[in-house]
Amino acid sequence: MRFNRILLSSTLVVVALVIQVSVLARLQLPGAVPDLVLLTVLALALVYGHVGGALIGFGAGLLTDLAPPADHAAGRYALVLCVIGYLAGLAKPETGRLRSASGPLVVVVGSAVGSTLLYAGVGALVGDDAARHVGLGGLLFTAALYDLLLAPFTVPLIIALARRAENDPLGESATGAKAADVSSGWLSSGTGLSIGNQRGAGLRMKAARARVARAGRIKGVKRL
Repeated sequence: MRFNRILLSSTLVVVALVIQVSVLARLQLPGAVPDLVLLTVLALALVYGHVGGALIGFGAGLLTDLAPPADHAAGRYALVLCVIGYLAGLAKPETGRLRSASGPLVVVVGSAVGSTLLYAGVGALVGDDAARHVGLGGLLFTAALYDLLLAPFTVPLIIALARRAENDPLGESATGAKAADVSSGWLSSGTGLSIGNQRGAGLRMKAARARVARAGRIKGVKRL
């Protein structure tokens, strides 16, 4: 992974973990806890692919295992997020741009359910049956619900930051249109607006008009 990816991923994971431990875990919601670290891994995996998603998931899970007040064996959640990050990275769009919100929403729900099942399964192997006493069905439902409600406020922002970090700020201005906000598909699906496409079309029209005007001035000078 490149340095900018490592720096951005580490920063986002640490911020997400701090918010989850200090804020979300203290809300005392029924059932599961909103998993901001999981959503961060999913968003980065949708940009960086399955290899980057697996590496980021392992690192984020290991930090979560070591962060207080962790009450389980270290490496348990690292395994879960490594697998989830790899699978989510397989859903990365080939063009790098999300056309609608349906795909990421399916990824969020599937990851919330899958991570809960995998975490409970690994716990059963090491003798931790806490999920059985709490109620696995309730955990699955609340985990999917909370993550689904939190996703629209976090996943598009993280995807946009990751896509922007991938671009060279010193490159030509033409790369700006190519590196349009990857979250435009997510946001436009609910509003019916295509803000990024409209802005790109307006810039292209202005550039075309400028070229036509420049060509007319050059021809006028030659005739004189």
